[in-house]
Amino acid sequence: QVQLVESGGGLVQAGGSLMLSCTASGSRYSANYMGWYRQAPGKQRDLVARIFDDGTTYYEDSVKGRFTISGDNAKNTVYLQMNSLKPEDTGVYYCNMLLASASSLPRNYWGQGTQVTVSS
Repeated sequence: QVQLVESGGGLVQAGGSLMLSCTASGSRYSANYMGWYRQAPGKQRDLVARIFDDGTTYYEDSVKGRFTISGDNAKNTVYLQMNSLKPEDTGVYYCNMLLASASSLPRNYWGQGTQVTVSS
């Protein structure tokens, strides 16, 4: 059973930085893509950033120029460096990966979520 384990959330003042990381257990899997979603209180879970296995990246407009996603495919680990944080970045951040193995079709996996709170 694959598990995604996240770390790095916390409380930070506006303008500060945090780095999130997420690692998938199970070395026989490879990631088609890895990414991060954010769910603010009372809102839906939205995609913030994604990195594909060829290195292509996607960013939601509000985080462009402030957040950087990177990944280590060999370790099935994804990072999200968040700079110039704003109060509106507050929410629970969920790691998401599309993982496949030689014996299974690609399947979507989610981390447990890590809280990021940005104070004004």
